[in-house]
Amino acid sequence: MSEGGYAIELYFDPALENQVLKAWNVLARRQISSQLIEIESRPHITLYSTPFIDPTKLESIIKTFASKQEPLPLSLSTIGCLPNDNNILFLGPTPSLSLLQFHSQLCDAMRKEGIEISEEYRPDNWIPYCAVAQDVPKARMGESLCVLRDLKLPVAGYAMDIGLVEFSPVREFFSFVLGNTLEG
Repeated sequence: MSEGGYAIELYFDPALENQVLKAWNVLARRQISSQLIEIESRPHITLYSTPFIDPTKLESIIKTFASKQEPLPLSLSTIGCLPNDNNILFLGPTPSLSLLQFHSQLCDAMRKEGIEISEEYRPDNWIPYCAVAQDVPKARMGESLCVLRDLKLPVAGYAMDIGLVEFSPVREFFSFVLGNTLEG
């Protein structure tokens, strides 16, 4: 991900986050990919991404949206790769109705404020995933998948907060706890 931009990200409870970090670390130790660590990312599922946005405009939308939500049960249950130039390896969450509804409600809230949702983040097209490596050399894809298979999936937990970041390197603008109306 050399190009910059903004992303709305869904973050996990500490135990689930640690399971993902375990994957990042084992891939880094094997020198397959350590990019996510280097750009100071945090384990997440991307809900929306765009090259340009006014963060302050999104802040009130996301704050209101988060306050109406509850922590969201998640189960990272599959291993996959995206067939694009970034060679991203990921853990995929089970696409539960609650996850899909969460995403489509966020899109609705943004559309109401006149924010354009690009094709790949529209509810019918969105692929939820939690990246564990990017720019994986093609020759090491097979090995990487085997390493991830040792993670003993599924790993379950909750999505706990939602935030906006700029990348890369990753810089967080704000994040809000789901269901918590207290100031974050």
